[in-house]
Amino acid sequence: MDEINSGRARWQARFDAAPKRDREFRTLSGLPVDPVYGPTAPDPRFGRIGWPGEFPFTRGLHPTGYRGRPWTIRQFAGFGNARQTNERYKMILGAGGGGLSVAFDMPTLMGRDSDDARSLGEVGHCGVAIDSALDMDLLFDGIPLGEVTTSMTISGPAVPIFCMYVVAAERQGVPARALNGTLQTDIFKEYIAQKEWLFAPEPHLRLIGDLMEYCAAEIPAYKPLSVSGYHIREAGSTAAQELAFTLADGFGYVELGLSRGLDVDVFAPGLSFFFDAHVDFFEEIAKFRAARRIWARWMRDVYGAKTDKAQWLRFHTQTAGVSLTAQQPDNNIVRTAIEALAAVLGGTQSLHTNALDEVLALPSAKAAEIALRTQQVIMEETEVVNVADPLGGSWYVEALTDRLEEEAEAIFAKIRRMGPDGTMTGGILRGIEDGWFMSEIAEAAFDYQRKLEKGEKKIVGVNCHTATTEEPLEILRISHEVEKEQNRVLAARRSSRDQAAVDASLRELVEVARGTGNMVPPMIECARREATLGEICDVLRDEWGTYTEPPRF
Repeated sequence: MDEINSGRARWQARFDAAPKRDREFRTLSGLPVDPVYGPTAPDPRFGRIGWPGEFPFTRGLHPTGYRGRPWTIRQFAGFGNARQTNERYKMILGAGGGGLSVAFDMPTLMGRDSDDARSLGEVGHCGVAIDSALDMDLLFDGIPLGEVTTSMTISGPAVPIFCMYVVAAERQGVPARALNGTLQTDIFKEYIAQKEWLFAPEPHLRLIGDLMEYCAAEIPAYKPLSVSGYHIREAGSTAAQELAFTLADGFGYVELGLSRGLDVDVFAPGLSFFFDAHVDFFEEIAKFRAARRIWARWMRDVYGAKTDKAQWLRFHTQTAGVSLTAQQPDNNIVRTAIEALAAVLGGTQSLHTNALDEVLALPSAKAAEIALRTQQVIMEETEVVNVADPLGGSWYVEALTDRLEEEAEAIFAKIRRMGPDGTMTGGILRGIEDGWFMSEIAEAAFDYQRKLEKGEKKIVGVNCHTATTEEPLEILRISHEVEKEQNRVLAARRSSRDQAAVDASLRELVEVARGTGNMVPPMIECARREATLGEICDVLRDEWGTYTEPPRF
């Protein structure tokens, strides 16, 4: 008990010194609640659980929990052209959203211009079309980039998109140093799950390393890497695989930063994570708690991080798109609410809640509002913000947390053994080359599908309780006129720009690519000159080649 009491005293001192929100933290019936709860008798497990705000951060990064500040409501949105998406962003912010998250269309995700023959029929359909920095200007028109944090979910062409974002901020009069937000940039998960890469792994890692160096020196508040488990889970992995593959990718990027000579205590705070919140309520909570604990321990003991911020695992969560059903889509509101609550009880820093119609199309305005209100009901009405890690000490939750941690550690060991040099990076690259990650996820997905077909796993409205009174759902449809207009505007931009300056900036980019210099400054110059995304990516494709993954049966 001496250790428990001294720990509580340390926590209390940090809690008292931290800023807190000005509101009453009581139950609905008016009962006062403490900001944290811990054991009242000796408990051998408590060393692995600890107090909020203390290593290994199982119970959260901050001693105040959500009493200090709530999570950021960061709704993922993007469709059609930049002007249409800008209107949706203003609606989200006006309705109480705390930050923005940009969804890009497939041509943009693949580094193609809207008028590329391979873009036909895809422009603006799964996100917003961005062809040049002028589209970024329109996307954030009237939205002060020095005040609003923005997340951009893109990996293959992440660096040129980031450069266009920097230029858009410059045109608003916002210096790059003032920007705060997150860029996904996670190329490992593309090879593992989402399959949206441009080049072989090595050139992508070159670009990521350059971006990490640039942001550490020039934009210290900006997070240049959001390591994504979301797409790994959506591809069919288990919770343990999502946890392990995601953190392994994160360790790979830490090794990349160290190989560049960067100080881990300087660059590691610029790493963040992006997880899926699936419908198994307690397993998801345990997954988030295990992730914080594993990351903190590895950062301290393996990679030498000394500061709390370098040991922190900060993460954004999105509710599980793969859990949504086309049958009885109103049930998706319930699923999303449960998943969002799991993310909150797991201690997420920001959250996106899926809309009920996203299984069929991009969200309608009404569905997007319901998704936003789901978070606001949790935040304002349920009182779950009153206590830091309210499930800490639960026998079930702690046992699940320990079990997921054990499974993740076993996977880490296997990945490191696969590599030629014992590093996590070497193992990841070998696993990608051999198709090992894809095979593991495919096996998990097959097992889940088999349980569905046998009726061992129930999904309401799909294989049980299928009777319904539902009416046809009105969904958002993107007109083909969006593509025609985007291409018309793009042609006008090309004809009005200084083509000689564009060509010179692209040549300079290629020259830097052939050497060892940092590629971000010349790429920003390409964006300033209104070089298009496709032009920037194509000169690098010409220089580095493309990549085809090996077949795996």
